[in-house]
Amino acid sequence: MGSSAGGYPIPARPVRVTEVIQRSRFLTVLAHAPDAEAAHHFVQSLRDEHPDATHHCWAFVAGPPGSTAAVGMSDDGEPHGTAGRPMLTTLLHSGVGEIAAVSVRWYGGTKLGTGGLSRAYSGGVKAALAELEVESKIERARVEIVVGYAHVDALQRLLDAMDGVQVEERYGGEVRYVVDLPELRFAAFERALADLTQGAGRLRRV
Repeated sequence: MGSSAGGYPIPARPVRVTEVIQRSRFLTVLAHAPDAEAAHHFVQSLRDEHPDATHHCWAFVAGPPGSTAAVGMSDDGEPHGTAGRPMLTTLLHSGVGEIAAVSVRWYGGTKLGTGGLSRAYSGGVKAALAELEVESKIERARVEIVVGYAHVDALQRLLDAMDGVQVEERYGGEVRYVVDLPELRFAAFERALADLTQGAGRLRRV
């Protein structure tokens, strides 16, 4: 588990697990999904990668762990409630947020029954979760910073040191940056900017 600077666990990178259950092959893939759009894009990428599969079932929790504010699921042609729902339930109880799961199935000729399907789909997600590496989501504050040209180089070094992510920059009489800063470092950054610019730099949340 990576740094835990005030956040919750999210997938650090995608993970894939393959299982064969009564001649059907199941490929379960987990990935980071910060929002529903990212989750749907991930699902489509697996459809494109495996167009020959019988089913592409999926579920996602696009928010904090256990939150049902932005969730989705699909049985993709499997009997109702045998794929998407057990996958989603497993994700909701995983303690991991912003996560999507796709289970790609190649039918092997043996029917698993509704109970067998539910166990296969939830089991695939559990197996993938066991191998998932997580990192902590860092809550960020979006800020606007305005400084004179003389302070640009020092500001860039400060942003690097504070893990600031630059969103945009504009040059005029002064230089204006929009930056995503770790929320926990906002106060320290504010003090450092004042020291760096002798109080001339301006900082505000946007």
